[in-house]
Amino acid sequence: MKLPLRVLVVEDSEFDAKMLILLLERGGYATTYERVQTADAMAAALSIREWDMVLSDYNLPGFNATLALQLLQATKLDIPFIIVSGGIGEDIAVAAMKSGASDYLMKGNLARLVPAVDRELRDAAGRKARRRAEHELRESEQRYRLLWETATDAILLMDKQSAILFANPAVQSVFGYQPAELVGSNFTRLIPEKLHGTSDTTFQKRDQTVSASQRRSLVTTGLRKDGTEVLLELAFNDMELGGQPLFVAFIRDITERERNRRELLEHAEQFRVAREIQQHLFPKAPPNLPGFDIAGTSFPAAAAGGDYYDFIPMAANGLGLVVGDVTGHGIGPALLMAETRAYVRIAALNRAEPEDVLTRTNIALAEDIGSERFVTLFLGRLEAAERRLTYVSAGHPPGYLLAPDGSIRMELRRTGVPLGMRPDTQYRPAPPVVMQPGEIVLLLTDGIEEAMGAGEEMFGTERMLAVLREKRHLPAAQIVDALYLAVREFCQTVEMEDDVTAIVLKAL
Repeated sequence: MKLPLRVLVVEDSEFDAKMLILLLERGGYATTYERVQTADAMAAALSIREWDMVLSDYNLPGFNATLALQLLQATKLDIPFIIVSGGIGEDIAVAAMKSGASDYLMKGNLARLVPAVDRELRDAAGRKARRRAEHELRESEQRYRLLWETATDAILLMDKQSAILFANPAVQSVFGYQPAELVGSNFTRLIPEKLHGTSDTTFQKRDQTVSASQRRSLVTTGLRKDGTEVLLELAFNDMELGGQPLFVAFIRDITERERNRRELLEHAEQFRVAREIQQHLFPKAPPNLPGFDIAGTSFPAAAAGGDYYDFIPMAANGLGLVVGDVTGHGIGPALLMAETRAYVRIAALNRAEPEDVLTRTNIALAEDIGSERFVTLFLGRLEAAERRLTYVSAGHPPGYLLAPDGSIRMELRRTGVPLGMRPDTQYRPAPPVVMQPGEIVLLLTDGIEEAMGAGEEMFGTERMLAVLREKRHLPAAQIVDALYLAVREFCQTVEMEDDVTAIVLKAL
């Protein structure tokens, strides 16, 4: 593969310029070039584009290599400058090299052109690397100087006896002392007396030297100037300055962090209990109906989710298939989900029609839900003997009825607004559907279709239906698991932001 090379050619002969470029391309370079003949044209070319190399004839009408070299040097650009001339004396060539030219070649003998270009490009790259290293070194030195004064952690420089030689300004926020007040003091001044000589200060040996090999970091209690105690995280590193072994202590006040950590642990336990209770609310097992294979599952994005699915007995020997979604995640939505479940189950005991169940549930929820919350819910009534499915969808994402060949026979679209939005809503059912052997119904929440993968791309309906079609011959439970695994694989390392809940109903 050819190496890209940008060449500025200072040459009055177009033929000679093209010969140089041809030789470079034969030598393994993919060249882009511009030919200039005057100082103004060269200055313009240098200001507009970046160049890797300048090849210059020595004598041009009104211009020459000496002036071209001076013009290049005035720009402060580090670009190799090679003179290619039809005939100049050795003394002129030597003078040009002393002035800063990289090399000179005779037009009648250009065998050295490619090697010379190779060499000068390597040298230029080396100079660039050195300049970058020197720049980075200067920046590093400045960063280290600033580190002492701007670090939020207290930093102490100590000798072998733990005597403080230097303290940065952050010691005032951690310990309440001005840096000068600590210089000359022993480090034990910053530790409560009750801890002197205990395991919390075993970073000191009996001869009062810090043991860099035995103790690198610890958590202990610190003593502020006003006598109050704080929880500290200490990290020790050894260093050498002027041939003298020293130790640096980096000290952070973690009192607030530890308080927050304990609170998080308490919240995590609350979430764990909430999830455990919530999992008990989901069906223990799918119903066993002759002629049907049914399965459902819910995977919460948070410790406790706002999704809901259920299989509930309804009046007049109907089976209720329920999938719901409460806005948000966490304990609040989980509590609202449990409340919705209770209302739906109570209403279903006395009412056979799904529209009546949701109308009654909505009246109860509307009194409890604020304007910032609502519940989308699909309730289907399955009459197994007739294979008839009647449903009401309160603002819920559509379900799908697939024919045995995998084609979409019907979308089970919403028939009303979400629950809890308007107390006077009267829900209406969709026309009944009679399922045929081999057909599949998928009921779900939006966590499947809207799962976000890398690049903020959604899993989408088509991927979901593709999994359903591919796995349609499997048992319902395996189809549900395959959907979740496909979503997880799609999301990979991206954290899932919504619960994943689905019910699969297969007519046998």
